[in-house]
Amino acid sequence: MLITLKDICKTYPMGMVTVDALKGINLEIDKGAFIAVAGASGSGKTTLMNIIGLIDTPTSGALLINGKETSALSRQEIVRMRQESIGFIFQSFNLLPVLDVFENVELPLLLRKDAGSKPERREWVESLLGEVGLADRMRHTPAELSGGQQQRVAIARALVNHPQIIIADEPTANLDSENGQRVLELLQKVQKDEGTTLIISTHDPDIWKIAQTIVHLRDGVIASEERR
Repeated sequence: MLITLKDICKTYPMGMVTVDALKGINLEIDKGAFIAVAGASGSGKTTLMNIIGLIDTPTSGALLINGKETSALSRQEIVRMRQESIGFIFQSFNLLPVLDVFENVELPLLLRKDAGSKPERREWVESLLGEVGLADRMRHTPAELSGGQQQRVAIARALVNHPQIIIADEPTANLDSENGQRVLELLQKVQKDEGTTLIISTHDPDIWKIAQTIVHLRDGVIASEERR
């Protein structure tokens, strides 16, 4: 099993009270699975995605990735696992404004020890930008792009390290139907060709139709788990 969540709880202090964002989540995700996480605002989707992606830590419970309990890992090991094994697609893009499109996508490669040669990096980054339809925008900064174009840059950046896991928060929300379909086809191709695990938080029914499993969250618990 690639990812195992055992009785995951997450509580946030809010002044004099506490908010239970997750209340005992149990979930197993196989290598190469395609999981859609659905639920209304406040259901715990973002918290769950952040915990799986090692951005946040649970208040209690255990998260295992590749059989390793993440609470036992050092900070350096967590950072390395996040850099090398997990690709993030944030709804807010999180692109660096001082870098152009090519540099934003290349950056995760430069953080690795095995980044490859400069020509190898260039070829791979240019290939990805071609896949998301931005070959002609490589030297533009994020401020010079539309929201949909910035989303596609974020998607290319998430794929650049050949991650085991891709975690995406509403990856098609800022795209028109044509580009949304293009992105879904690219993510499915990566899943099929590289055995990448896709975990997508979404309200998009087109993603629900192609996901292997839909996990419905409600008030911090799994209300239902629909497997196909």
